[in-house]
Amino acid sequence: MKITAVKTFALTHPLMRATGPSTYYYRSRDTLLIKLETDSGEVGWGETVIFSGVRTLIEEAYAPRLIGADPVRIRPLWRALWGPNFGNGMALGGVSIALDDLRGKALGLPVAELYGGRLCERVKAYASAMNYIEGEDAVVQYPREARDLVGQGFRALKMRLGGQPLARDIAVARAVREAVGPDIALMADGNGAYTLPGAIKMGRALEALDFDWFEEPLPQSVPEYAGYERLAEHLDIAIAACEGLTSRGQFREAIARRAMDIVQPDVCLCGGIGEALFVAELARLWGIPTMPHCWAGGPVIAATVHLVSLLPDASWARSTEAPMVELDTVENPFRDRLLREPLDIRDGTIGVPTRPGLGIEVDEAQLKTFLRG
Repeated sequence: MKITAVKTFALTHPLMRATGPSTYYYRSRDTLLIKLETDSGEVGWGETVIFSGVRTLIEEAYAPRLIGADPVRIRPLWRALWGPNFGNGMALGGVSIALDDLRGKALGLPVAELYGGRLCERVKAYASAMNYIEGEDAVVQYPREARDLVGQGFRALKMRLGGQPLARDIAVARAVREAVGPDIALMADGNGAYTLPGAIKMGRALEALDFDWFEEPLPQSVPEYAGYERLAEHLDIAIAACEGLTSRGQFREAIARRAMDIVQPDVCLCGGIGEALFVAELARLWGIPTMPHCWAGGPVIAATVHLVSLLPDASWARSTEAPMVELDTVENPFRDRLLREPLDIRDGTIGVPTRPGLGIEVDEAQLKTFLRG
């Protein structure tokens, strides 16, 4: 099998309602799909963020190195691709996912089996939900949304905080806890909205409400994540962070200074499934669990499901903390309409695909409806 073409597709979809975290509203969803074609007729699909320069790097630097290459010979390809990208894990992440999809198809194996074999058939998902919606009152919206998600079978929910005065957001968090009761795991994402004193105050309020973790409350200054180790020292609630890091070297530095209690590599930002798995194994040496970040369409969600199926529970105990997939609940046609067969999402879990490669098939007719003009 030889790669014959590298194609990229910039996709966009306007949201029905402006929705977002503490710092801005999303008015559209946007992503970049990568398609690797081969002389055998097999194709590999990848996905990554559509940040400035990513598409150009794939088309101009990666494509000449990929065309004519055997996707199964991953080690030589890996070295060739890291060389010209100056550490851009975002470009490599999308291409690496597509290469894994192709490699699995060539060998007749699901991606999880390429990396040693899944530890489970289904992975737990948490609903990444309760975003600010323009014109909505969060203290009413969030509890209503939380009750609905629990009714769908989710046992873990994450909300966005930091977009209102501190006292108001504390009232929102309290209202959600009262709405779902003590047995539902709750997490909060600050999206870089807080100063260190503000994050400490909010973190202590979340501790009192028995939240599981407080995600990225300080500005995500990449690669430093400045001040995060100080925050982790001051709070008992776990600090989850580092979704924005794009190389194993950056993760190693942040983990070594304990800038987080939970590390959050993203397969399409840090260089792919293999790199995220490397980060998870590295973090285990410091006793730090991994909960991958995931905010994307079908190919990245499928890749993240494969990754999480490879991650062991936090301990050998009979009842322990299993790794989870982040499943966002914002309007997402790149998950719900782009795949020929939907992902197996039910009762707060996702089935690990069993077909070769990522185990998904992109509907190219639907893809065309999302192309940027």
